[in-house]
Amino acid sequence: MRNLTILEVGNLAGVVIMIIGMIILGALFISLVVALITKVIYEWKGERKFSKKQFIQTMVISLLICGLISGFICGGL
Repeated sequence: MRNLTILEVGNLAGVVIMIIGMIILGALFISLVVALITKVIYEWKGERKFSKKQFIQTMVISLLICGLISGFICGGL
């Protein structure tokens, strides 16, 4: 029996959805880590408070940057 590769199977909608989902979850995780590191650095001396709005803005900016990077990698030049 011949081994089938992913491209020979036919309907790849499930595989594509799984790959996109993994990219989104990875970007969310990276954005959360970046936002937490930013919060720790911002509140290092204890004088300033990192608000929830700033945290969400930091996550959104990081998600946009992750999206640009993944688009560049997956889409090419």
